[in-house]
Amino acid sequence: MAVSNSHVSSRNLQKSYLGGVIFGCKKSTIKECLAKQLFGLPAQHFLYVRKVDPGLPLFLFNYTDRKLHGIFEAASPGMMNINPYGWTDGSERTSYPAQVQIRVRMQCQPLNEEKFKPIIAANYYTPHHFWFELDHSQASKLIALLSSMAIAPRACVPQNRENQRTIFLPLLKRNRMEEDNRFKLLGSEDELAKLSSCTSNSSDSALSVNGEREEDEWHRPSALEIGQSNHGSSKSVSRDSGSLDGDDRPLESHLDMKDVDQDEKSLILMALKELAINHEHQDFSSTDYENELATGGDRHCSFIGEQMSSEEKIETCSSSRCQSIINELIKEVAELKAFKTEQTLKTKELEQKLVDAEAEIQRLKEHCLMVQSPNSDTKECMYEKLLESSDELHLDPSESIYLVGGCDGDSWLSTLELYLPSCDVIKTLKPMSSARSYASAAMLNGELYIFGGGDGNSWHNTVESYSPANDEWTSRPSLNGTKGSLAGATIDNKIFAIGGGNGLECFSDVEMLDLDIGKWIRTRSMLQKRFALAAAELNGVLYATGGYDGNEYMNSAERFDPREHYWTKIANMNRRRGCHSLAVLNGKLYALGGFDGSAMVPSIEVYDPRLGSWMSGEPMKLSRGYLGAAVVKEAIYVIGGVKNGSEIVDTVERFKEGQGWEEINSRAIGKRCFMSVVTV
Repeated sequence: MAVSNSHVSSRNLQKSYLGGVIFGCKKSTIKECLAKQLFGLPAQHFLYVRKVDPGLPLFLFNYTDRKLHGIFEAASPGMMNINPYGWTDGSERTSYPAQVQIRVRMQCQPLNEEKFKPIIAANYYTPHHFWFELDHSQASKLIALLSSMAIAPRACVPQNRENQRTIFLPLLKRNRMEEDNRFKLLGSEDELAKLSSCTSNSSDSALSVNGEREEDEWHRPSALEIGQSNHGSSKSVSRDSGSLDGDDRPLESHLDMKDVDQDEKSLILMALKELAINHEHQDFSSTDYENELATGGDRHCSFIGEQMSSEEKIETCSSSRCQSIINELIKEVAELKAFKTEQTLKTKELEQKLVDAEAEIQRLKEHCLMVQSPNSDTKECMYEKLLESSDELHLDPSESIYLVGGCDGDSWLSTLELYLPSCDVIKTLKPMSSARSYASAAMLNGELYIFGGGDGNSWHNTVESYSPANDEWTSRPSLNGTKGSLAGATIDNKIFAIGGGNGLECFSDVEMLDLDIGKWIRTRSMLQKRFALAAAELNGVLYATGGYDGNEYMNSAERFDPREHYWTKIANMNRRRGCHSLAVLNGKLYALGGFDGSAMVPSIEVYDPRLGSWMSGEPMKLSRGYLGAAVVKEAIYVIGGVKNGSEIVDTVERFKEGQGWEEINSRAIGKRCFMSVVTV
C-alpha cells in the first residue's frame, strides 16, 4: 500500500534558513527548563533540533497559559539525551530527548498568543498547533517584539552594617561583548600591546559597575582600606563605612568609585603586560602557549603580590580575576581548535560529495544522450550501460522510492530496490529474509519497516526493519496476529498497523509499535472491518479509506486523531474501492484506482480536510489495482499493479497539479504488483 509520511512537527527548513526554534513546556516543567537551562522536545523533533548551533535564538512556549517566553539562545548544539532523565523523577527515561542547552540572552515579559500569533501565522496548521521552526524573518520579528518588553535589571543598594567599618561595593559585571573582543586580541604580540594601551587609556572599557547578580559576575572584595601602589611605595586612603542619606543612597563623598575602578584595572593591566613580556621572549607552539597560560597564572599573580605593600595585599584576590582571564583564554584556544577540526571534516565531506555529484552528472548526461539519440541501437547500448552501473549510483533517498517485495508474475519477491523516477534507474539493495507480498511499510527514525503480508502460501506476523546507513535488515517485534492486505502509517514516533485479514476473516483491529516498550500494542479499533484498505497520515491525523468488510467493497472513510484517541467517520467517497492506494499531495488525500467490486478502475478522488468532502479528480491513463503509489518532488507516481483479470501492469504514471497524468515509458520497473511502496 502507498504511504506518504508528512511530519506535522517539522517545516523541514534547511539549516541556512533556520532563524530560531520554539520549544514547548507546561506549568509543571517550565521551572525545570529554566533552572537546568535545558530545553527538550519529543524524539521526532530531532529532525530540526539537530540543526541548532550555539547562539541560535530560542523561545519557550508554555502550553498551560499559552504564553511565549524569551529571549534565549542555544549554549550547545542540538543533541539527543543531553539529560536522559530530564523532566522525570529519575526512574524512567525522558519523553523529550531532542535537547539543547540554553542561556538567557534578554529577560523579557512573556507574550500572550494573540500578540505573537500574527508573526508566525504561516506556522499554524490547526487553530491551536504550530510548527516550532522559525525562519530568519519570524525570529527577528519575535526578538524585536520581546525586546520592547525587556525587564529592567534591579538595582542593588549597598547595606550599612552597624559596628563594622567595611564598605561593601556593588558587584562588578563584565561587558561580555567587550570582554570577548579583548580575549581574541591576546592571540599575537602586537594585539597584546594594543590591549594594554586600550586598557590604560579608557576607564570604561575594562570593567563596569552593576548591581545585578549574575552567574558570570566577578565579586569585588570588601575592604577596610583601598590603596594605590606606585613603584613599590604605597599611598593609603582610609574609608569610613559611610552613612546613608534619607533616600538610602551612599554619600558620594565617602567613596571615590573612579579610584576603585582604576585600582582594579591597574592590577589586571599589570598581569596582561607580564604576559606580553613573556610572549616576546619565548617562541610558543599553540600547545606550549596553553601550558604557559595554565601554569602562569599563579606566577603572574605572585609577581603582583611581591610589588604590593602589606596594606595593598588585601586586594590580592584580584589575582583570581587574572586567572579567570587565563582560563577563558585556554577555553577560547580549545574552542578554536575544535572549530578548525570540525571545518576540516566538513570540507572533506563536501569534497567527497562533489566527486559523487560529478560522477552522477556524467551518468545523467549519458542517459540524456541516450534519450535524445535518434539511433535506437545507440539508445539500447547506452541504457544497458546505465543499468550496469546503477548499483554504484548515489541515489538521493529524498527523490527516490523504495519498492519492497511483491510479485513479478513468476515468483513472490523478497527484493528491496530504490527507484529514481527522474532517471528511470533502479538500485538493488539487500533483500529481506523471506518473500513478502500484500504487506505494508512505513518509515520510523530513518529506517524502513515492513510488516505482515504473505508469501502466496501463508500470512505472516513477522516484522523487519531496513537501515539505509549500513544496508542491513533487522528483526523486530512481531504483530499480535498474522495478517495481510493491511495498511500502515507513522504518527508521533509510532507505527500503526491497520486492518487487513487472514483469508478467513477481515479485521478492524489496529496495532501500534512502541519502540520504548519494544512490542506491538492493541489500540482503538476502527469503526468498520477493512481488508485491502488504504491509509495515510496527514497533519498528524490518520485516515483509513475503503476496503472489503467480508460482504462488500466499501466507499466509507474514517479518521483517527491520537489527541482524541478515537476513530471518527468522515464523508464517504463517491465510489466503492479496495486494493487501492492513498497518497498525500499539497495537503490533500488522493484515493487512486483499485477494485470497485466488479472491475479495476482508473478513477481518482481527492479529499480536502478543510472542506470535509471528496471531489472527483482526473482519472489515470490505465485501470489498475494492487498498485504502488508515492509522492516525490510534488508529483504522484503510480507503479505497476493489476489490470482487469490477472494481467500485471509494467507501466508508470506521473501526476502533477495543473498538468494532469502522464505515462512514463519506464524500462527499469518491469511487471510487478502486490508490493509495498514508501518514500523517506
